[in-house]
Amino acid sequence: MLQSTTIPLAVLLFPGGVFAVALGLMLKGMDRRLAARLQGRIGPPLAQPFYDLVKLARKRTMVPDIAAEPVFLGAPLIGAASMLLAAALVPIAGVYTPDPILGDLLVLLYLLAVPAVVLMVAGSASGSPFGAIGFSREMALMLAYEGPLVLVVATVALRVGSFSIADIIAYQQVHGAFLFDPMMWPALAAFLAFYPANLGIIPFDIPEAETEVLEGPLLEYSGPALGLFKVMSALKAVVVLGLGIALFWPSAPDSGALGILAHLAKLIVMMLLGVTVLRVSMGRMRIDQAFHFFLKWPLALSVLSLVIVACA
Repeated sequence: MLQSTTIPLAVLLFPGGVFAVALGLMLKGMDRRLAARLQGRIGPPLAQPFYDLVKLARKRTMVPDIAAEPVFLGAPLIGAASMLLAAALVPIAGVYTPDPILGDLLVLLYLLAVPAVVLMVAGSASGSPFGAIGFSREMALMLAYEGPLVLVVATVALRVGSFSIADIIAYQQVHGAFLFDPMMWPALAAFLAFYPANLGIIPFDIPEAETEVLEGPLLEYSGPALGLFKVMSALKAVVVLGLGIALFWPSAPDSGALGILAHLAKLIVMMLLGVTVLRVSMGRMRIDQAFHFFLKWPLALSVLSLVIVACA
């Protein structure tokens, strides 16, 4: 297991950086391909997200006259950089353990909030009324799903007795994955509701709804700036899904190649079942429906799980 990997290597190459970007774009391609097949279409090639990124890199970034240019151009940079750092905090059981200098689970929680804040700032800085609408929707949705996530993390940390990601994985390797622990099932259900919303897919793609607000905060973005948002989205998929694996399903073979393959298989299962099938089978919620849903069900489940663990 790589425990002493230098921080620049972890952030720029593996498990973050080049590896995480390629993996995230691959997951996006698989998602689009399977969604098309489920809808009776052929769909784009698996490499389409890579082609899109290359195309955007070759185009010009247009900045609206009324936009706050430094903020408008800085937002995607901050978003992509935050997810590069977050990817280096996500462990791969049996293969990679994050350097404690990078931080623990609490640091990862803060970093996961950055993309939503960046989208809000981007929508506001663009000067577009659609961006402003997307800003308000993103804020409401973030306020709804962040509470259950914090309680889920607190439940896992309380069960293990530590916020260290390495300790959480080590505990489950000895006592068994929380995926198979009935005490943790309410927290697991709350997380399963959280991650599609955090990834911004149907039925929770409300801030960027194409048929309503024309991509909302991203409407005025083009060229490399839009490409950075695509990179941020791909990295966020790897980080959020990897966090779910670390919290509930980290068991893996104690072998480099087999451990990576096991991690990839889990990511693909979570992406295709929890994202692709969900967005194909459901329609978009209204923002009030999504807000009430998270306050009613995931929040209640996460509180229930925390109480169960605290009283055990």
